[in-house]
Amino acid sequence: MRRQLPAALLMLFSLIALATSEGFAQSPEIIVEENITYGNAGNTELKLDLARPTGDGPFPAIVFIHGGGWSGGDRRAYRGQIREAATRGYVAATISYRLMQFDHAQRETTTATPIFPAQIHDAKAAVRWVRAHADRYRVDPNRIGVTGASAGGHLSLLVGLIDPSSDLEGDSGNPGWSSQVQAVVNVFGPTDMVSCYELSTAPWIMRLFMGGTPAETPQRYQDASPTTHVRKDAPPILTLHGDRDDLVPVQQAIVLDDKMKAVGAHHTLMIFEGQGHGFPGEYGKKAADATWAFFDKHLKP
Repeated sequence: MRRQLPAALLMLFSLIALATSEGFAQSPEIIVEENITYGNAGNTELKLDLARPTGDGPFPAIVFIHGGGWSGGDRRAYRGQIREAATRGYVAATISYRLMQFDHAQRETTTATPIFPAQIHDAKAAVRWVRAHADRYRVDPNRIGVTGASAGGHLSLLVGLIDPSSDLEGDSGNPGWSSQVQAVVNVFGPTDMVSCYELSTAPWIMRLFMGGTPAETPQRYQDASPTTHVRKDAPPILTLHGDRDDLVPVQQAIVLDDKMKAVGAHHTLMIFEGQGHGFPGEYGKKAADATWAFFDKHLKP
C-alpha cells in the first residue's frame, strides 16, 4: 500500500531547489515592479512581479513558476531569485497562476477545481505577456527562459515542450504572441503523469490535478505529461533531481532524459546523490550555480 502524505505536508511540493533568499537586498541598479496583471481567467486577475536591470538592453528574460502541488505555493517564493536575475542582466518575472481548490479533509473522495489544463494556460499567457511587452521592459523577445520546481518544474517543461500549434495555449491573455521559450530549467518536476501517479507517495494530488485516476482520465494524463510532447526541435532543457525524492521519483527525470536524447533534443540531467524533494545547503548552491550557468549559455549572446 502506498504511503499517504498528511495534508499539512502538501507544501513540500513548493520547496525550491534554488535556495530562496528572502532577504536579498534590492540593488540601486535594478528596478522592481509588483502586482502586475498579465492576464485574466474568468474573474481571476493573473499577477506577476518583475525585476529588471537599468540600462537600454535588450536583455534576456526568465519566467519563474512556483511549486506547491498545483494547489499551493506563492510567486513570492522567487522574489529573491528575480532580483538576483536582474543583477545578472536578466529581466525576470515570478508569476501566480490558478491553483486548485479542494477540501483537504476529504481529499480521497473530493474533486478539485480548476484542474489541468488551467495552470499551463496561465503559464503560457505569462510568457506571451513578457514577449508582448518586450519593448517596454527592454526584453530580447528571442531570448526567454522558464524555470520552476516541482509543480513549477512540470509547468516549465510543458511551456518549453508543447507545440504552439496545439490546443493547450488557452485564452488567459495576450493572444497573437508566441509562448515559445529558448531554454528551460526543470527542478524535480513530474514528466510522466501515469508513472508519477503510480510511484509517488502523494498519488492523491495527481488524481485531483488530473480529475481522476489514469484509468478514468487517460487523455488528460497523456496531455499533461511533458514526455508526450518531446520533440527534436525543443529548446535546451536542464533537469535537476535528487535520487532520494519520493514525491517525484528520480525515474521521472531519467525517462525524460531518455526520450529527449532518443529524438536528438538537447537535455542535460544532473542527479544529486542523497537528496530528496528539495536541495538544502551545498546542494542548493550547486543547483543555483548550474541554473545560472545554463541560462547564461543559452540566453546570453
